[in-house]
Amino acid sequence: MAFAIFLIPCFVICTGIAFSCQNAEDFVGASSPGDIIIGGLFAVHSEMLHPEEDPIKPVIQNCAGFEMQVFLQTLAMIHAIETINNSTLLSGVTLGYEIYDTCAEVTKAMASALRFLSKFNSSEDAVEFKCNYSDYIPRVKAVTGASYSEVSMAVSRLLALQLIPQVSPASSAEILSDKIRFPSFFRTIPSDFHQTRAMTRLICESGWNWIGVIATDDDNGRFALESFGVQAMANNVCIAFKEMLPAYLSDSTFHAKVDHAIEKIVKETRVNVIVVFMRQFHVLKLFKKAIERNVNKIWIASDNWSAAVKISTIPNIRQLGTVVGFGFKSGDISSFQEFLRNLHERPTENNKFLHEYIMLSSVCAHLEYHDFQTCIANQSQDNLWENDGSKPQIWRDDFLNANVEPGFIHSTMLAVYAIAHAIKRQCKDRDCKDPSAFTPWELLEELKKVIVIDDDKEVKFDSNGDMSTSYDVLLWKEIDGHVEITTMAEYDAEKGGFIFEDEEKKKDFLALKKVQSTCSQPCRPGQVKKVTESPHTCCYECIYCPENHYSNQTDMDYCYRCNNKTYWAPINSTTCYRKAIYFLAWTDWFAIFLLLLSAFGVVLVLSVCVIFTKNLDTPVVKASGGLTVCYIILFSHFLIFLSTVFFIDVPTEFKCKTRQALFGISFTLCISCILIKSLKILLAFSFDPKLQNLLKCVYKPIPTVVTCTGIQVIICTFWLIFRTPFVNQNFSIPRAIILECNEGSIVAFGIMLGYIAALAFICFIFAFKGRKLPENYNEAKFITFGMLIYFIAWIVFIPVYATTFGKYLPAVEIIVVLISNYGILCCTFLPKCYIIIYKQETNTKSAFLKMVYNYSSKSAGSVAVSQVSLDSKSSSLRATITDSCKTDNDSVNGNCNFQVPGQQRHLKGKVLPKNAARTVVRKRVSSI
Repeated sequence: MAFAIFLIPCFVICTGIAFSCQNAEDFVGASSPGDIIIGGLFAVHSEMLHPEEDPIKPVIQNCAGFEMQVFLQTLAMIHAIETINNSTLLSGVTLGYEIYDTCAEVTKAMASALRFLSKFNSSEDAVEFKCNYSDYIPRVKAVTGASYSEVSMAVSRLLALQLIPQVSPASSAEILSDKIRFPSFFRTIPSDFHQTRAMTRLICESGWNWIGVIATDDDNGRFALESFGVQAMANNVCIAFKEMLPAYLSDSTFHAKVDHAIEKIVKETRVNVIVVFMRQFHVLKLFKKAIERNVNKIWIASDNWSAAVKISTIPNIRQLGTVVGFGFKSGDISSFQEFLRNLHERPTENNKFLHEYIMLSSVCAHLEYHDFQTCIANQSQDNLWENDGSKPQIWRDDFLNANVEPGFIHSTMLAVYAIAHAIKRQCKDRDCKDPSAFTPWELLEELKKVIVIDDDKEVKFDSNGDMSTSYDVLLWKEIDGHVEITTMAEYDAEKGGFIFEDEEKKKDFLALKKVQSTCSQPCRPGQVKKVTESPHTCCYECIYCPENHYSNQTDMDYCYRCNNKTYWAPINSTTCYRKAIYFLAWTDWFAIFLLLLSAFGVVLVLSVCVIFTKNLDTPVVKASGGLTVCYIILFSHFLIFLSTVFFIDVPTEFKCKTRQALFGISFTLCISCILIKSLKILLAFSFDPKLQNLLKCVYKPIPTVVTCTGIQVIICTFWLIFRTPFVNQNFSIPRAIILECNEGSIVAFGIMLGYIAALAFICFIFAFKGRKLPENYNEAKFITFGMLIYFIAWIVFIPVYATTFGKYLPAVEIIVVLISNYGILCCTFLPKCYIIIYKQETNTKSAFLKMVYNYSSKSAGSVAVSQVSLDSKSSSLRATITDSCKTDNDSVNGNCNFQVPGQQRHLKGKVLPKNAARTVVRKRVSSI
């Protein structure tokens, strides 16, 4: 045979016979003539018989293991073609067919594909080698099949040489969707991507995550396992073990590996769900061994065997547990069932498969249903040919209909109809009775666009050559002592969900959840998974969610954090709780106690006000600066007590801004007035000329009070404008929120308090200098005590306030305000009230005058002075003394006559006679 150089383009060379048989027609399983021939590839037998010794010659052997379900698919193809021929779909153009048995072997399938590629009307079935097959007319226009993905992959690569369309009703491997590697491949079923996703969805919704997988060690099994592994990983489903069984039953290690797989299943007690990607005859062997070992699991069946009647009728199949699987969505196959009922009337000359079935029925007719099926599967072609004609032909019509798997039958018929509709589009403007009217690659282009009406629905191939039909979820259910294959639900491949026809079927689905197949016990709500040293993420420990975290579902990978500071959660929590809001409420016992103290202070202020008003003209009241000054001081004390109310109950913006400003300004006003009193007292009783001159310059009552208070008003105004206090939520307590006032600026707060402290310190200094006043006129001494109480209270307040938190923080400030306010109020007014009420004899002008004289005499005798003068501005004190001198019985000619002890006095460093000291004091008092 001569070959041309490949560099010569478009040069047609005949290669002679690429494949030949001694009798090629014997190689065809079923055939029928027609204007357009469609090829068929089906694994009617499950295995090809191999000689015990290695073959010396490349001879195609006979097959064994008659597959009833695949045989029915060949009949479905024949029925569909005959139905089309009897219809007006192709307008007089008839379809023929050539169906070959692949025996589930790639080698034999390739031999059949070579015949498909041979040139039309070639007497030698020769396949020409060409650079361009655009005008090449092969034996067939399209091919239906093959039954298994591994075979379809090999055949599709060969058919792609001439772009002969191949439409498979059963090959579901995901890789076949790759149009670069398999440009002419189509299928009327979904790819394994949808099947494995449906399986994973079923597993997830049933609460399983620890499963085993068993697959055949061929392309279909490996690709299915890979696809399922990806889906499982994406859905947190772990595969505990993977077992691969040999693709061919003739493999010497097959039975050993089946035993090993069963041993693995038995050993993994926590694995109660097994996913099986295998051919029917593999599953048959596996289940028989599993029944012997009393294995009871949930088996998830792939589309290859989910509706296999020959498996569901295995004796004691109920012992295996529950089988739930996914089968191709079936349509109306009533016409095919009618075709089967009339099948015995058909001739068998051109259908070796039908002839073989009749012979098998005759050999095994005496057996019961399952034994009959086993008998058929175990007969070899050699045995049948030996016994051909020795037994009468017996027809088992019931057996055919009982073995129908609607999904496969429907998809096979759909494949034929898709090809027929594509041919119809090609034959619009052509005479298709002529086989050269169109080429396969032209038919391929039409097939991509074809739309088929199936059960009143339009179906078509997508860009990957797949038909995205849905799945039936099949449940093997025991009914009346027999296992029947029922449809539990429908799986929508597009939406990815299950559709239940009624509640009864949904109950069957929910019953699956009762079986547990997990590596670890589910983590309850409130717990979270902690991955252990196991390589599988499904094996974990359950730990409690920490504080402020929660989980509200089972088997959560992480705990949710309470996403708001206003919520909290305890350890092992399933939800977040709103934090309790705390503040110093009116109903709090401590707040009530403080309010009572404030109220008592207000009552005390009002009482002092009443007492002073009733005793307006007494010396004690006049000596206190007069009623106006007393009213101002008492009013400031009232405001200070009132300010404590703003520290209680729910903080508001108004309260936060008011309480500190009101306290600060009121306290400053109080201290300013007391400062003026201290200056006046010191000025009145000071015998130091230099100090008197200084005090006369400083002593400006109204300007001093206004200025001192005005400075505090300015401080508070700037504070409220630029760094105003505001309501703050304090989250320092884990399970509570403390509503409090944030001062806005600690510096401003400190300046306000510091300014009050500075005034109080100046007041304290002046009052301290006047601490030795007359015993019954001891106001400076009490002012000193009041200032000391103020300092002690606020010095203690600073560290306590800085270290205290919680709702009682405002109470700390209330306490220090009350202490300092009570201290100053009591020290300033209570001694005077005591004199007014209980020492009325000392609250007379004469008693007061005598007291002043005694003090002045002592001061004049102990201090060297050049002159005794009282501040002319001390009008009230002077008026009191003058009035006393004028009315006293001891006065002589209107002058006061004070008695001074008769000893020597020293004035200006000189020794004075006894009467001289008396004269000096008299002159000092007279000047007042």
